[in-house]
Amino acid sequence: MIRPSDRVFIDTGAWIALAEVQDPLHARARANWELLSRAGVRLFTSVPVVIETFTFLDRRGSREIALRWKARLSAIKRLQILGCSAEDFENAWRFLDVKELHKLSLVGATSFALMRRHKIRVAFAFDTHFAVAGFRYTG
Repeated sequence: MIRPSDRVFIDTGAWIALAEVQDPLHARARANWELLSRAGVRLFTSVPVVIETFTFLDRRGSREIALRWKARLSAIKRLQILGCSAEDFENAWRFLDVKELHKLSLVGATSFALMRRHKIRVAFAFDTHFAVAGFRYTG
């Protein structure tokens, strides 16, 4: 259950599913996006997630799709893009040592470090690593 007071972190997989109508998760992503929009939650993502998403869309789709996604991203008023400090980066490495988080990407680990620092408990993601790391996720 999403509450208006929730702070929600948006992961790469959710951004990709929203941007690519051919993505098998697109319909679920759109439904979740509508739910988050109606709830009026505060949205967050990170510089590493933006870089990863843009690169994926650019390489697997096209530069046009990637640039269109970037333009839409800039228009989301409730979205804050979190920077990643050297300390966040160091904290992220620790997640890679957790046995239950095998195959976790460094971008994912950075997301967890940022979510902890900014006290964000909910993720819009399709990656079960978020639940394993102790976060709620909608996806």
